[in-house]
Amino acid sequence: MSIAKRPNGKYRARYRDISGHEHSRHFDRKADAERWLAAVKTSIARGEWIDPALAKVTVGDWAARWIANQVQLKPSTRFRYEAVLRNQVLPVWERVALSAVAHTDVGEWVRRLSDAGLAASSVRQAHRVFSLLLAEAVRDGRLPRNVAVGVRLPRVGKAEKTFLTHAQVADLADAAEPHGLIVRVLAYTGLRWGELAALKTKRVDLTRRRLLVAESMTEVNGKAVFGTPKTHQRRSVPFPRFLVDPLTDQITGRVRDDLVFTAPEGGVLRNNNFRRRAFDRAAEAVGLKGLTPHELRHTAASLAVAEGANVKAVQRMLGHASAAMTLDVYADLFEDDLDQVADRLDQAVTARSADCLRTAPAGPAFDAVRPPAKKQARRVGRAGLEPATEGL
Repeated sequence: MSIAKRPNGKYRARYRDISGHEHSRHFDRKADAERWLAAVKTSIARGEWIDPALAKVTVGDWAARWIANQVQLKPSTRFRYEAVLRNQVLPVWERVALSAVAHTDVGEWVRRLSDAGLAASSVRQAHRVFSLLLAEAVRDGRLPRNVAVGVRLPRVGKAEKTFLTHAQVADLADAAEPHGLIVRVLAYTGLRWGELAALKTKRVDLTRRRLLVAESMTEVNGKAVFGTPKTHQRRSVPFPRFLVDPLTDQITGRVRDDLVFTAPEGGVLRNNNFRRRAFDRAAEAVGLKGLTPHELRHTAASLAVAEGANVKAVQRMLGHASAAMTLDVYADLFEDDLDQVADRLDQAVTARSADCLRTAPAGPAFDAVRPPAKKQARRVGRAGLEPATEGL
């Protein structure tokens, strides 16, 4: 590192990076040049030095490289990320250099999105995508830190869930005929719509009463795309005995790779078409206007818990990534378990006390199990400046 005065009176500060490349900068004052070199020396020692040339790339150019390399994304997720970049991120940040993005600027961008009326969930999604591409720039050595981390985000309120009873499911299925079996399968297995639409005949085990969820259908820009389920994990989902005969009739005459449920004219069953042709009309007819097919998944969880299913069983049935996720989504369904635990504890203590009174002989042995006599509460008087507290 060195500082030299140039013929024009300016001071040129120079240093070599860890790869041996030289970098320089000119200053009007020698003190400014010294401070700059000291800062560079400190960042190199801490392992925080960033090549200025790498940080000059614009957000737009970096976003294009970043999204192209996200090979792990499902087609629907990639399509959604691309839409967020196109509609929320790039209109503001496209021509801004990565090094020029500041934490406060990101916070103001989030606030403007909220002020423009964008839903809280959409604002959080936009921030997530922007934060992901900045995090990749940090890993690539272009930024010292992710300035999007820690930005205050709008809260997302939890939507109220609708849980149908057995009678309501039956009424809805009857009103949706000839598509009632779809309603019943969704309500009693908890399959996602894409999993139902991708279900093939070979994955229906009528003997063991199991549906093997190994594939899912997603609509991407109007096209049906088949891939792995949401968590990329296969799972075996049980179905009630009363669905055996209807499912048998449904798959009779189909070959192993045929879809179990198809559109009336053949082909993949689309959610929007199903709602328009049958579901929305049926829901309104039974007093459930606004209900969606996905909400039958909530009903499946509710009915299972009502019959004694624990959180782990519900997690496996629904294909959640963890039991914690199941509890987060359906915490209200498991509140009764706490009351049942308290009731069982009460019954156990009551039964033990009754048993002792009924069978134990009088004398020292009986006294050993008898609860100790309750002591007489005494009054605690004042002590110094302490307040008079009674019955401690």
